[in-house]
Amino acid sequence: MFGSVADIGYEYDVSGVSRPILIPKRFVWPYGGKRVFVTGSFTRWSEHIPMSPMEGCPSVFQVVCSLAPGYHQFKFNVDGEWRHDEHEPCVSGNFGVVNTIYLVREPDISPATVHAETPGRYHMAVDNDVFGHVEANPRAQESDLEASRLRISTFLSTHTAFELLPESGKVNALDISLPVKQAFHILYEQGISLAPLWDFGSSQFVGVLSATDFIQILRELGNHGPNLTEEQLETHTIAAWKEGKFQQRGALESNGESHPWHFVHAGPNESLKDVALKALQNKVSTVPIIHYASEDGSFPQLLHLASLSGILKCICRHFKHSLVSLPILQVPIGSLPLGTWVPKVGEPNGQPLAMLKPSASLGAALSMFVEAKVSSIPIVDDNDSLLDIYSRSDITALAKDNAYARISLEDITIHQALLLGRDANSPYGLYNHRRCHMCLRSDSLHKVMEWLAKPEVRRLVVVEAGSKRVEGIISLSDVFRFLFGIG
Repeated sequence: MFGSVADIGYEYDVSGVSRPILIPKRFVWPYGGKRVFVTGSFTRWSEHIPMSPMEGCPSVFQVVCSLAPGYHQFKFNVDGEWRHDEHEPCVSGNFGVVNTIYLVREPDISPATVHAETPGRYHMAVDNDVFGHVEANPRAQESDLEASRLRISTFLSTHTAFELLPESGKVNALDISLPVKQAFHILYEQGISLAPLWDFGSSQFVGVLSATDFIQILRELGNHGPNLTEEQLETHTIAAWKEGKFQQRGALESNGESHPWHFVHAGPNESLKDVALKALQNKVSTVPIIHYASEDGSFPQLLHLASLSGILKCICRHFKHSLVSLPILQVPIGSLPLGTWVPKVGEPNGQPLAMLKPSASLGAALSMFVEAKVSSIPIVDDNDSLLDIYSRSDITALAKDNAYARISLEDITIHQALLLGRDANSPYGLYNHRRCHMCLRSDSLHKVMEWLAKPEVRRLVVVEAGSKRVEGIISLSDVFRFLFGIG
């Protein structure tokens, strides 16, 4: 029942006196209670060690004990009742069913130390020196994962969208009676990729105009007829465009009335978790926060455009000084089921990561956005080393000087399309390296979350140190699906 002396390792101090090697081990009870203790063979079953509830997550209890290497058994006492964790290894012994662990000499947990970021780390200056760091603990225990998820879920469930609202700022909205040409010029001039749509007739917000709409319009102009000519863009309204797309999708009811527009939004009192789930379930990057002044839904006020990056920033800020309570954040991203990766040689059913060369046509990129349902495409050289990234939001740059009216999607290359949205006096040369945010597969989930919490960083390209060869890509939605346990 007890750990044998033969299992215990020893080290010697400067005086030559031997002492046992002790390893910190975190015990977690994530199933609630008022008073929780742990005991086991390491205390000879005589001492009950009190466990403390995690900050912000009172149903999860934890304690860190220093144990000798070897085999141990343990059990929890929850409000006077003996319990064991059914989701962890267990055996039947003299004390009934007990949990078991075997500790090797390496520590079980990582220290909760937050290292300062290397300046420029998330830009293109990637080499072995810049990325030199101590690799995080690669082992992700199921109990650590569930405890971390539970604590994050509890935090998001108890905080509301109202906390996302900035002290000051503006939110752009477009009237559905605007011509689509004018609307996309506004998006470009304001430096935004989407805007909520306002229906003056019903005095309601009814939808969102995004870069995806512009992509579909350009494909119609260049590849399908066109059903919508450039001249028609002068008078073709947002309402007509949206209604036409619904009809094409067979969204008419049997009585001939059009299907109402699908408008994803949230109220200021909805939880951060609900807002994030709405974004994930509807595959949108932004959720408008709208306050209704009356119970009948009239007099709506557009308060904010909530993004996953804003919610992630709240998580990072809240747990900044208690990272030890979220052990999964110390695990390298390469050890987690997170993101999209380049398939390994011989890997069965591997889905290729969408990448293009600078010489590929803009039409190929737009087709990839629509058909592969990706939001960004790494632009690589012949060795698959990262040069730049082309995102759906970059499409609004074609509104500059009516560029879309002078180009053919199949004749213009991605190289040329990137130049269209770039200042001719830019100090960054051909490729805008400041737009390429990268990480390594050995970077911890915590570091990835901190980078993605920055408004300008919408995804991270995982690269090989030195060569910058693309290995994968991690988006905001990837991180939230992992944190929520959504496959």
